[in-house]
Amino acid sequence: MTRWLKHFLLGIFIGLLGVITYMTPAGLWLEERFGLSALFHLRGAIKAPADVVVIAIDQPSATQLNLSSIKPRLWPRNLHARLINQLAEAGASAIIFDLIFDTPGDIPEHDEELANAIKAAGNIVLVERLDYEDSALLNQHDNAAQHHYIREGAAQLLPLIADAAKARAPFTLPKAERVHHYWTFKSNAGDIATVPVVVLQLYASALYGDFVRLLNSAEPELSAQLPARISEETDIEDLTLTLRNIFVSSPLLASRLKEDLDRDNLLNPEEKRVMRSLLDLYSGDPIRYLNFYGPPRSITTIPYSQALALDDDNRDHPFELESLKGKVVFVGFSGATQAEQDIVRDDYPTVFSNPDGLYISGVEITATAFANLLGNRPIRPLSAAGSLSILFLFGFAIGMSAQFLSIRKTIALSFLLVFIYAFIAYSFFKNAMIWLPLVIPVLLVFFTLMLAWALRILTLEGFIGTSGPDDELDAIIEKHGGVFSGACLTTDIAGYTTLSETMNPSALEKLMTDYRAALRNPIAQHHGRVMDTTGDASLSIWIKKTGNPRVPKLLGWIKKTPSSVEKLRACKAALDLNAAITRFNKLHDPSLPTRIGLHFGDMSLNKSDGTYRATGDVVNTANRIQNANKIFKTRILLSSDVIEELDDFLIRPLGSFVLPGRIKPVELFELVAYQQSASKQQLWLCETFAQALNTYQLMKWHEASDYLHDILSVFPSDGPTHYFLSLCAKYQNKPPAPPWPILTIDSK
Repeated sequence: MTRWLKHFLLGIFIGLLGVITYMTPAGLWLEERFGLSALFHLRGAIKAPADVVVIAIDQPSATQLNLSSIKPRLWPRNLHARLINQLAEAGASAIIFDLIFDTPGDIPEHDEELANAIKAAGNIVLVERLDYEDSALLNQHDNAAQHHYIREGAAQLLPLIADAAKARAPFTLPKAERVHHYWTFKSNAGDIATVPVVVLQLYASALYGDFVRLLNSAEPELSAQLPARISEETDIEDLTLTLRNIFVSSPLLASRLKEDLDRDNLLNPEEKRVMRSLLDLYSGDPIRYLNFYGPPRSITTIPYSQALALDDDNRDHPFELESLKGKVVFVGFSGATQAEQDIVRDDYPTVFSNPDGLYISGVEITATAFANLLGNRPIRPLSAAGSLSILFLFGFAIGMSAQFLSIRKTIALSFLLVFIYAFIAYSFFKNAMIWLPLVIPVLLVFFTLMLAWALRILTLEGFIGTSGPDDELDAIIEKHGGVFSGACLTTDIAGYTTLSETMNPSALEKLMTDYRAALRNPIAQHHGRVMDTTGDASLSIWIKKTGNPRVPKLLGWIKKTPSSVEKLRACKAALDLNAAITRFNKLHDPSLPTRIGLHFGDMSLNKSDGTYRATGDVVNTANRIQNANKIFKTRILLSSDVIEELDDFLIRPLGSFVLPGRIKPVELFELVAYQQSASKQQLWLCETFAQALNTYQLMKWHEASDYLHDILSVFPSDGPTHYFLSLCAKYQNKPPAPPWPILTIDSK
């Protein structure tokens, strides 16, 4: 076989490998999980359309309205009636309730009041739930041959309220690690239109006559299937289904209508944009990728209590009644803090989920989907033919160059091509919302480099060095007597003993395997080492770097790593670990609530039977700190030795404590969130708690109790607040013994 043929075949092989990888479920997962996420973060947050507003049911509104719960089902329905009247008076073009009214309320008169308000407004869309039916489950005891089907159907809403609405529609999201897309039409439910579709059709009602006019000009027989105009009696759901069937049965119809629309002189540019959105909607793919605008509450969000007070002259907020005129308003639960989302689970992980675990609410995702349709700016994956062509040509070029060039030149060329391609993909994504494959081309580069290295029997030691993880640990044992300085993170699962007694052993082992995988990722991502995962506990370390003569000359310009870097990485890992466990618990039953403790100092490292183990007082103290979460009902605790020199995080001081088995006190802090992404509620909590702790340490029990009661009015289940409130009550009758203000935690 000639040399040129070998080069050509290698190029073909690499190109086909990229094509095959992209066509597999794993390829799609890689691109969604990492490629799409990278493109969103490179682009950053963008301004959300002003035409869409979310009215949020949240804790501040519940407090302002003197309601005992933030659960929407427990809110009086006459409040919703008041809100509808308020929004109708403001001139909202459509009002969508992301609440399920499937049972009668506690007060029948409130149901009637809500139904009357919905009927009077004439533009209300209610969200309904889809019921799922799998014939395999229904017929699992029948040995006869059966056709397998999966069917979904809308669940029954309360007739009094449902009949008053202009339209009803479902909005379901896929159960996945992250939400990337949604359905415009659900095929398993008879191609029923989802909420964004119905709302867009309702929003565009004023253009319906022009839509029929264009359709009649192109296909008179098809236009005869539609009502001549939209009236109060028009069933919007039936209309959307009819339109969908028309465009699906006539694939070229949308293109013809777009050409007629471009030549039309009766519509202005804005009206043409809305019409084009409708044509793309009814003729396009039912799966739409969400074009997120940013982190939670990027879409204009008005607290429910403020929306009720828009016409109040004494209101203390920036929103005006007139500002809602012509807007599409979505009403639903949208917690501003993780504590609220823990109470009402209507939130989803996305590419813009906050590091502290705050996710985007379901109602905001619904509003995002509609805003994408209205602006006709969803994320559009490049066509399959285009993506496969790019991957094949990219792989072919890399595969060929790897044989013609030296390994170092191939590396340089590969990284240059990756940079250029990534810039092109970013530009398409930012400016045209077109999503090009990103991860697979990068993987092709690395695979090609490794393959070329193997084929040429070359080594890259002179370029990237030879020191590995075992070498570093062995060097610590051999050169430093096993003593090193660093950060230590320990974890433990709350209630694991009880869980292990009640679960099937094989099911428990599978659950723990998945749990440990979720635990390792954030640690490794932030350059930590998981040293032990015995039972339900884990131990991870970050080693403080010291001068090392084995570091390759190429990396010699890097300065000595300060200890604050290891502390920073450990704290980031703790927050990301907590968020990862939260996501894990959403996808698994039973959940595994996890406590985390961090400490910093000198530790010992030893090796036995090929296994490395970290021991010492720092490890024991980290375990004690982790265990103190039981007392405070917190998730992440750390010592002052860890937080010293760091200002990247929002922390809550808890005071000094003598931990079990120790003599010297340890100053404890709760790690709350990243400073830059902390919510206003979190900032207020930490500031108010610090004032409470200060007055507590000054033995001003009544003043400290007042601060603590203020916190409980907003965060009723806050563990540290309850802990110190009980101490204030205790010390009012019996002053504390010295040394003050150091406390002792007796139980391990």
